[in-house]
Amino acid sequence: MSKSEVTRREMLHTSGIALAASGLMAMAPIFSKGQQPAVVSEKRNHPFRLSLNTSTIRGYQLPVEEQVDLCAAAGFDGIELWVSDVEAYIKRGGTAEALGHRIKQHGLVLENMISFSTWIADDPARRAEGIQKMRQDMELTAHLGGGHIAAPVQGVSVIEKHQLPTYSERYRAILEEGVQIGVIPVLELWGGGALNQLSDTIAITTGAAHRKASMLLDFYHLYRGGNSFDSLWQINGGILPVFHINDYPTSIPREELKDADRVFPGDGSCPFDKVLPILYETGFHGAFSIELFNEIYWNSMDVTTLLKKSCQKTAATLTNLYDAHA
Repeated sequence: MSKSEVTRREMLHTSGIALAASGLMAMAPIFSKGQQPAVVSEKRNHPFRLSLNTSTIRGYQLPVEEQVDLCAAAGFDGIELWVSDVEAYIKRGGTAEALGHRIKQHGLVLENMISFSTWIADDPARRAEGIQKMRQDMELTAHLGGGHIAAPVQGVSVIEKHQLPTYSERYRAILEEGVQIGVIPVLELWGGGALNQLSDTIAITTGAAHRKASMLLDFYHLYRGGNSFDSLWQINGGILPVFHINDYPTSIPREELKDADRVFPGDGSCPFDKVLPILYETGFHGAFSIELFNEIYWNSMDVTTLLKKSCQKTAATLTNLYDAHA
């Protein structure tokens, strides 16, 4: 066997790869044989970061500085914070710079900020108010050291197909605001919301004709909105900074699923063995950020246990995929 024919599993074995913080073997980037590894995580020797969307622990109502500390202790590489939690921290006397320093001290990446505003509303006054709020939230993100902020569609109850060019113009407007600040607003698809179709999300970002345009996608939301995972072949995964990871049951009709029905990766029916290779081959090498709103978890586990299981379950999903494709 020539050197070029040695499998990545053999290469990793002979190099004595270290165990991940979760105790699971890190997943190698081998979804397609012959592909070269992308930028490798220092902690896990694979091209993805494991991150925490703090929605996962929102039910514990913890101060944001404690969220950061617990996230790092659980072994995550990055974190997504809610703007409202950071604002509450500042009202208590903290500063964005101090919190940003805390994040960096832990070695965490601030993947994205969770923000809500009516930047896309049809009513001009409401839209202006929403753009102002988005500007303030992007400035806060910049002070924290972050580079991305979620831009869900609020202020319209339904996406009108004939209005797609108008939505693109409105998205471009906040992109331009973001360029001045140094933060990218990332258009977010919600499976139960107005923007629930990947085709419409792609149309809006493409129509914005802006080099910073990007999307925030989620396994649960794609399924909840009735999207085919095969549609992901149409995206440029390399521009997605973060992808929300979670799972969902099929025992509940898709149209009736709620945010609280999301479960740990691997505990539901999401076809990760199909979708993760698609994402990798489209160029996605960013962060998989676990996002749950599961009240059963909040009521049955302490926050440390929930975070540990969240990290381990996410890592195991990636590791299992490695084992299947090695």
